[in-house]
Amino acid sequence: MDYKEDRRTVLTLDAGGTNFVFSAVRGGEPLGSPITLPSHGDELEACLDTLLEGFGRARDKVEGDVAAISFAFPGPADYPRGIIGDLANLPAFLGGVAIGPMLEEHCGIPVFINNDGDLFAYGEALGGLLPWVNGQLEKAGSPKRFKNLFGVTLGTGFGAGLVHDSRLYLGDNAAGAEIWLIRNKLDGDCFAEEGVSIRAVRGTYAREAGLPADEAPEPKTVFEIAEGKAPGNRLAAREAFRRLGEVAGDALANAATLLDTVVVVGGGLAGAAPLFMPALVAEMNGTLKSLSGGEVPRMQVRAFNLEDPAELAHFLKGETRRIAVPRSSRTVPYDPLKRIGVGLSRLGTSRAVSLGAYAYALSALDTMFL
Repeated sequence: MDYKEDRRTVLTLDAGGTNFVFSAVRGGEPLGSPITLPSHGDELEACLDTLLEGFGRARDKVEGDVAAISFAFPGPADYPRGIIGDLANLPAFLGGVAIGPMLEEHCGIPVFINNDGDLFAYGEALGGLLPWVNGQLEKAGSPKRFKNLFGVTLGTGFGAGLVHDSRLYLGDNAAGAEIWLIRNKLDGDCFAEEGVSIRAVRGTYAREAGLPADEAPEPKTVFEIAEGKAPGNRLAAREAFRRLGEVAGDALANAATLLDTVVVVGGGLAGAAPLFMPALVAEMNGTLKSLSGGEVPRMQVRAFNLEDPAELAHFLKGETRRIAVPRSSRTVPYDPLKRIGVGLSRLGTSRAVSLGAYAYALSALDTMFL
């Protein structure tokens, strides 16, 4: 998809529990400054008024026609039908609200809604980590290329999205790639998000530092403590991010075993990657035991930390050699190293979500009018 050259305009929204941020996007780039309005997530009519006002004001900034509205909104939801379900941080939507059909009627253009994890992965697949990886492989003279991407966001929750061969995978119930519900390796009665989120970092730090839970600092401060740039229990801070990496790595090993894809990491906690990425990749490359007492690799592929220069170099080089063709004088190249890379967002999470929303709308429009 050559989204950079596309002249169609799409209205987008970054929907948060406190504020809604509206933009107009063309060629993958925002047109002018965004419009920020309070979400009124606990008052349905006020929230719906905000949606109509925000998209109306964004449209007023555009010269010419607008092709569609496309945005990320928290779930649970029936995204293909534009119905938002019971949201914890937007309680006005209790019971389900058909905001997609409402916006289509009022604005007169197609409306597309998706999960932010899905759109983050789509943006990174089209213009972020995936093309960056393939570009680095090309520069290194490697014939290997990747077509698939699994994206995860680490923040208030543990979200994810899957892109297969430039197509966003949503699942038959709009519930694909829900990695947050994988079992938590370090607490088998809990789901993974309880170990991979802002609350997990704060909870571990409080426990390790002997603090009441409500006195735990925010992750940014925990990161500064771990780096020795703020006062506090440095060992507890480092352990908080190490545990996050271990739980995330176990969940991603489950995903990568089934999907065999490059993994991109974004979200508010991604800035602490130097503290959690080594544990994350080490967990993915760990082992499992057999009943006979032996061990097998955790995955059939090896994960490489693309933010580590030495690992990136090995990832790009591979283990290519030439082997003889039986009963022939020819040789052919052979690289037995099955590998995937784990790297950080190359666009930034918000930019990737915006690009994903824009590109998804263009793709859906093209399909609609075939």
